[in-house]
Amino acid sequence: MSTDKADALAAASFRNAQFEPRQSTSRFIADALRTAIVEGSLLPGEPLRQDAIARQFSVSAIPVREAFRQLESEGWVTIEPNRGASVSLQSADEAREIYEIRASLESLAIGIAIEQHTPETLAECQRLLKAAANEPDPALYVVRNEQFHMSLYAPAGRPRLMELIGQMHRRGERYLRVKFGLPTFKGQSDAEHQAIYKALCARDTEAAQRLVARHLLATGELVYRFLNEAQAFAQSSYAKKRRRSARPSSTRQGRQ
Repeated sequence: MSTDKADALAAASFRNAQFEPRQSTSRFIADALRTAIVEGSLLPGEPLRQDAIARQFSVSAIPVREAFRQLESEGWVTIEPNRGASVSLQSADEAREIYEIRASLESLAIGIAIEQHTPETLAECQRLLKAAANEPDPALYVVRNEQFHMSLYAPAGRPRLMELIGQMHRRGERYLRVKFGLPTFKGQSDAEHQAIYKALCARDTEAAQRLVARHLLATGELVYRFLNEAQAFAQSSYAKKRRRSARPSSTRQGRQ
């Protein structure tokens, strides 16, 4: 593992330790790898060397393998026989589907939770809303964003529903980073969060559900378009390089 990659994992480990200092070793490693992927320190398709990561964290191979399996179940890592683990490629279709699922689950959750909110829980929502809006660090914004969304639904008292929503948040983290990279849309997202919060305070169930679903579906479509356009551009650039590399050979053949 290069020095830069090791430094990136060390930094990710420190940030995660600030939030959950009593994690298991495998979960700690998984969180650090996930953060490095979200931040772009580990790129799509990049191999993950088990031995190098074990040395970086001063552990045996066992918790690293467990971390890989956890990340594979969340869609972050691909494990292939005889080839090992690598960072999963980004998928426009997956991104859109994740946000479609989130729209369904979270509109249901806010509808259940809205009448159970108290002045204290609403104040906590507002605090987390401001924290997300004012967070400039992409990796920490992912955390703040999830905390705000989950605070909207917590009073519902539906642990299994909350677990499913949490799983979808984790699978969508790397795609949320795409949106964060577009400053205009980050500001739009913060405004949509504010509108959802106002509907929550007004106990307007229909508006809250509609705004949550619209917010998430719009994010999914935005990321879907961005990734498709990026893939089309990459394919076009690759085709142009292939054509350029073929020209000298063709010219020489024509002169013979």
